[in-house]
Amino acid sequence: MGFTNLSSEVGVSALNDYLRCRSYIDGFVCSQADVAVFEAVGEKPPPSTQNHALRWYKQIASYSSEERSSWPGVKNPAESYGPAVNGAGAAGGDDDDMDLFGSDSEEDAEAERIREERLAAYADKKAVKKGVIAKSTIILDVKPWSDETDLEEMERLVRLVATDGLIWGASKLVPVAYGVKKLQISCVVEDAKVGTDFLEESITEHEEFVQSVDVVAFQKI
Repeated sequence: MGFTNLSSEVGVSALNDYLRCRSYIDGFVCSQADVAVFEAVGEKPPPSTQNHALRWYKQIASYSSEERSSWPGVKNPAESYGPAVNGAGAAGGDDDDMDLFGSDSEEDAEAERIREERLAAYADKKAVKKGVIAKSTIILDVKPWSDETDLEEMERLVRLVATDGLIWGASKLVPVAYGVKKLQISCVVEDAKVGTDFLEESITEHEEFVQSVDVVAFQKI
């Protein structure tokens, strides 16, 4: 059992919780899983209070149906994706024995455990290379809402995103369609300090200018 009734407040809330630490429904790029869940949500975007779901919805909506149909994977029902119910249908247990309210906390605990293990493994790997700072070059596509968006101001706002371990680089405007151009901008980050989620969330905060942010390239230095 995964996402259900995504047009309801409860369904959108579950989607928002699921996307709290994820950019996409399944994996690290747009796929048919995103298409299936997007279509299940419907034409009404999530409310601004569900910011993670709204960020994801705006990004998927920025692509045409033709673009979405070319994404990898097989489109299954929305119920095939999302948080699984631990122990569902196990060993013929009675419905009365099911914990209808504990699954979210159990999943959060499991996600936290996996995160801690990964951080520990990363720290061990870094300890082997003392004095070496791992860095990456990232190229982002920042899409405006229309051809009337002030792209110079949009780029200024993007470059105002600042934190330790982040250096902005070159940029250019790339034609999209019907006179609309997107901003393509590069940056160098210290892997231990800056991630793509931070960049995407910080840039999309300027929602009056920015429709969506995509990672075009990610290369270790």
